[in-house]
Formats: sequence, C-alpha cells, structure tokens
Amino acid sequence: MPSGPTSSEPQSTEASNAASPTRILYLGGSSDSLVALRERCGEKVEVVEIDSTLKALALVARHNYAAVYVDAEYFADVTNVGQLLQNDRILRSMADGVVMLDRENTVMWFNDSFEAWCKDGQQVIGGNFYRVLGGPEILGPDFCPFHSAFATGACSVSTLRTEDNRYFKIHATPVSKNGPIEDVATKDGFSSRPAKSEPAKTEHLIVTVHDVSDEVLQQQKLAAIHQAGTDLADLLPDEVATLDYTERVDLLKENILHCMQDVLQLDVIEIRMLDQQTRKLEPVMAVGMAPVAVERELLADSSGNGVTGFVASTGKSYLCGHTTEDPLYLEGAEGARSSLTVPLMLHDVVIGTLNVESPESNAFTESDLQFLEIFARSVAAAINTLDLLAAEKASTAAASVEAIHSAVALPIDIILNDAVNVMESYIGHDEPVLERLHRILQNARDIKMMIHEVGQSMAPVTAQVGPDTDEKRPILAGKRILVVDDDDSVRAAAHELLDRYHCVLETAHNGNEATYMVRNLSENERYDIILADIRLPDMSGYDLFMKLKEFLDPVPLVLMTGFGYDPGHSIVKARREGVRSVLYKPFRLDQLISTIEDNLQAFQA
Repeated sequence: MPSGPTSSEPQSTEASNAASPTRILYLGGSSDSLVALRERCGEKVEVVEIDSTLKALALVARHNYAAVYVDAEYFADVTNVGQLLQNDRILRSMADGVVMLDRENTVMWFNDSFEAWCKDGQQVIGGNFYRVLGGPEILGPDFCPFHSAFATGACSVSTLRTEDNRYFKIHATPVSKNGPIEDVATKDGFSSRPAKSEPAKTEHLIVTVHDVSDEVLQQQKLAAIHQAGTDLADLLPDEVATLDYTERVDLLKENILHCMQDVLQLDVIEIRMLDQQTRKLEPVMAVGMAPVAVERELLADSSGNGVTGFVASTGKSYLCGHTTEDPLYLEGAEGARSSLTVPLMLHDVVIGTLNVESPESNAFTESDLQFLEIFARSVAAAINTLDLLAAEKASTAAASVEAIHSAVALPIDIILNDAVNVMESYIGHDEPVLERLHRILQNARDIKMMIHEVGQSMAPVTAQVGPDTDEKRPILAGKRILVVDDDDSVRAAAHELLDRYHCVLETAHNGNEATYMVRNLSENERYDIILADIRLPDMSGYDLFMKLKEFLDPVPLVLMTGFGYDPGHSIVKARREGVRSVLYKPFRLDQLISTIEDNLQAFQA
C-alpha cells in the first residue's frame, strides 16, 4: 500500500532529506514473527510501528511513507475505517474541525482545521482532546459530552470556551463495530442507534468542532447593549427621583458615555437633537469632537450639512469608510478617517442623530452599524423618558398654577375695580392717597404676573424630542385685555381660556368700571383689546364705545352678545361708528381666539 503526502501538508523534515532512510508504516499482529519485517527490510528501511488503523490513516495523511504494512487480522478494521473516512481529503479541508476519539478521549485522527485551533507544541495524535485545545471550559448543555455519547450510544452536543475567549460547539457521534450510528424516528422524536439491528458496541467517536465565537460574542454584545439600553432609561430609583431635570440629563449623558465606551468600545461621540420647527440640529453631547465641529450649525438637510444633516433628513444610517474621499463628510473629530452616523428615532420620527468616528479607515462594519442602531433606539427612548418626566412635572406645575390663578383672578379684579372706583370718586385728590391707590392697583396686577412667572419657573425646559403639540399664540402673549360683563361665569371663563396664552387679562362688571379701568392706565399700559357685552347693567355696549372714544383713538372694542340679542340696536350703531367685530356667546375657544387676533392685527396696522 504505497503512500505519499497530501498536497495540503508539507513534507516532513525526514522526507525532504535525501539522506534519510525509506519509511514503512507497520501495523503488526499475530503474524509478526513469521513476517519478520524488520529483518527482511534491513537497516536502510525505517519501520514505524503503530497499534491501530486510525493512527495509520492519520500518519499516512501527514507524512511520507513508502508503504504501509497491515497484518491480516486488521483487514476488517481497515475496511470499516476506510468506509467511515473514505472522503479523507474532503474532511481534511473542511472549515469545521473533525476528530476521531477513542474511549479515553485520545485523538486518533484529525483534520487541518482542528489542528489550527490546538495549543502550540501539543502532540495532537495520541493526545487528550481537551488538553490539546488548552483545557477549555465546558459550558453545556451536556457537561460530559463524550462520556454521554459512549454510555448511551447517542449523539451529544456541548459548547466549549477556551482561555483566549473562543467558543466551539462540538457534536459527538458514536461509531460502533456494527457500523455508524443512524437517526431513527420514535414516538418522542429522533434517537440514535446503530444502522444494524445487533447491539451496538461503541469504540470511537467522530467529533465535529464548529467555531461559534462570532455568533456567541455577537449575542453577548447584543445582550450587553440591551442591558445598557435598559440602564439608560432606568432613571427612577429612589436616589435619582430627587434630581431635577438638568441633573437627570447629566446622568443620562454619563450613562450614554459609559455604555459607548465599555460596551461598544467607542470614544468619539456626538449627539444632536432635532428642533422640529427650525430643523436645527442642536448639539447636546460631544466627546472627542473638535470645538469647531461642535459649534458648527447644522440643519436636517441632505445637502450642505454633512453626514449628520443627511441622516437627520432621510432617517437613514450612513457608514463613511474614508472621510477624505466622501463628499458628504464634514470634519468632526480631528484626524478622523471613518465615521458612522445613525438617526435617533421615536415613533418613526427622527428626533436627533448619534455620530461616532475613528482615526482608522474602514473602522466600522455592518455589524457595528446594527449595534449602534439598536443602542440609538435605547438613547431615544431614554431621552423620551426624560421628556415625559419633564412634561409630567410641567403639567403638575401648570395645574397647580392654574388652580391658584383661578382662585385669585376674579378677587384681584375686584380689588382693581374697587381701587379705580375709589380713585374716581375721591374728592380730596390728596396726592399721597392717590399714590397709595396706584400702588394698590400695581401690586394687585403684580400678584397675577408673579403667579405666571412662578408657574413658568416650576415647569422645566424639555428637550422637545418629538413634534411640538403645544399650541402657540405669539400674537396673544403679553397683550393686555379687558373683559366687561356682569356675569361672573363669563369673566371666569375669559380667565380660563385666555390666561393659558400668557395674556394680561382683567375684568370689570359694568361700563363705568371699564371706563375707570381704562382711564387709570398709563399710555404704555393701555388695553390692546376690550371685550364688552352689548347690555351692561349701567349702559349699552354702544354707549361704552362712545364714552371710551372721548379719550381713546382708536377704540379697540369687540362687542359680545348672546344668541344675537340686541334690543337697542347697539351693534348696528357701533358698527357705524367703527366697531369691527361682534362675538356671540357662548363663544367657542377658536372663535374667541380668532376674533381677538384679527382685531389685534387690524389695530396694530
């Protein structure tokens, strides 16, 4: 049986040395004395004795032998092993490791892939399977896979971890003297048994070894990212609940930085939040970025705003392998050669961007992109949690302020009414008394303003990560409005509806009070709009208009009436004199706001 080295194995030193003797592999037996192979071959031939057919196959595959001598009593074994390993050349080139073991876990045969994973300097043939792999830790599910396979005659599966943090999944298949094991169907699933019906006697195991390091490490990284994301949003334990909004944001930044560095091994980070109205990308966190890059104004626009603007406008991640060759890239970190940018998404809306950079070209892979996208979802969720906390605090503050204001608004208006009535009816006109009355007026007005200011200071500024849902009425903010009606419910409703838009709202019961209120305001404190019922206790709406016209030009008056009721034709006469609008009670909020805004714009023009 002549033999030579395979094309994938280098020849041994002995084979390459022309002076070394011819070598014969000798698997002897009971006929050794009759054969006397050593005496017959002489000193010019080196006879290498072995004790199993498996060793013969392993040595023939890896070394150069002139011939192989097998005693007749091993012919059956040679045939059986030859059937099992008839595709030896294919097995040797497989990416997975393949090993034949005996009952002592001794390696009888192996392929090239398995040898590449063995510890340097270890003798593989004849060595212990675990020892040649460096004593890996058995992770299960079967913690004695080879023993189980030999004992049960069934296949066994387990996972190993080596000291260099590689993971191998092993699958041990028993080989019996009656032939290979086959899987057969049973009522409980599948079980392994010999292909023949005779009782199996397992002598060897064929073990396949698959490197699952990438899969396991990826699962571990995903688990770490998931845990990191959970930790980001976990901002409500007792020790955190007492922090204000700014302190919570700082804590979130610390958690993000910790996770990025420890889990994702990233040191250069930039997070920008998108203002949904202006489309500006405001920097909220930057580590390792050049100051000029942090201060750069960027918009959510795919043109002229770098990779960050492109990602924010399209909602698509962007992997930049070579910054010097990418026309979209704007310098971020000094000396960066590659970058990775992903959108921060909340309910399918882009609320910001997360950007990382590296001094190496092609530093990021598709896996890195997927990991960063997963982490970005956690960042967006954590920011949303902060905003919900801020919104809750703002809502609570607003409710408290509204309750206080609703309780004091009308009483303060009464103080104002009484004060101007006293001033109008005071005969002596003593200057100190008048000054004190003016102070009463001013202090009463200041009380309402202070309530508004306290409410605004109690409500924290949020990051506004989502679309702005709060209705803004900049035309109304700061405008001074007087509502004249003898119905308490109308005056209270006016406060409830208009105070939310930061108007300076005051009320009066009748025409005379309204006249006094208007007359005792300074020029720079005049009312921007006056809403008056057409039927007041002491005069009609038209009469009030004419009275105010004596010292106001123009008169910013809007008349109110219930269900079109106008017995004195005040509306018709007032329209002739220049009144622009009439508001019908009970008025809806949209009609009230629209009418006031239209008149404000008309009078300001």
